[in-house]
Amino acid sequence: QVQLVESGGGLVQPGGSLTLSCAAPGLPFSEYAMSWDRQAPGKEREFIATINNVGTFTYFADTVKGRFTLSKDNAKNTVYLRMDSLKPEDTAVYYCKAVGRTSYWGQGIQVTVSS
Repeated sequence: QVQLVESGGGLVQPGGSLTLSCAAPGLPFSEYAMSWDRQAPGKEREFIATINNVGTFTYFADTVKGRFTLSKDNAKNTVYLRMDSLKPEDTAVYYCKAVGRTSYWGQGIQVTVSS
């Protein structure tokens, strides 16, 4: 049973930064692209970022482009979502996903941007 474990969430002030991590022990990590979605209260889940299996290509939703970066460490089976210039509208539960022949989701982690 593959489990994705997210960490690094919490409360941050507007303009601040957070880095979310998603670890996938036991997964053949280099074979999987990784992505992040988020779901704000009362809203549908939305895609925000993806990185290819070898970590050489990233793609971001317009809502986060230029503020978020994504990196993948295949040696540590971990993907990192660096979030800068955070806004209150970035408040949401963030989910990581391993995308492959079988896809796996993390349990979600809360990010709250508030003063």
